[in-house]
Amino acid sequence: MTKTRIDVQGLYAALDAERSARGLSWRQLAKEIGVSPSLLSRLSNDLRPDADGFATLVRWLNMPAEQFMVDLDVAPRSQTEPDLVTQLAPLLRARQDLDKRDIAYLEDVIRATVRHVQASRQGS
Repeated sequence: MTKTRIDVQGLYAALDAERSARGLSWRQLAKEIGVSPSLLSRLSNDLRPDADGFATLVRWLNMPAEQFMVDLDVAPRSQTEPDLVTQLAPLLRARQDLDKRDIAYLEDVIRATVRHVQASRQGS
């Protein structure tokens, strides 16, 4: 049976990105989400949240819980990652503030960035 854990670092990074985008402090973020500041502090120290805290955080992020789950019994290299644009496309298309041209442009930028990163890794 495969053991699954919460990707605490990924969850914390998603919260930090949204916190920064909204111009909030960590204490303000905790208040907005409706969790204790200590929960966010525990995440920053790579400690897993309780089940209710995890559910509250992913619901507030409006992201699927599975996004923050990793299988411990599977080697990271053998887990095939879907294409980044494939992962991001539903999020981009769900945005009310983006039209089709905006979405296509962002997808092109992301693809170009991924190609650049991959090429720079191969060169090093």
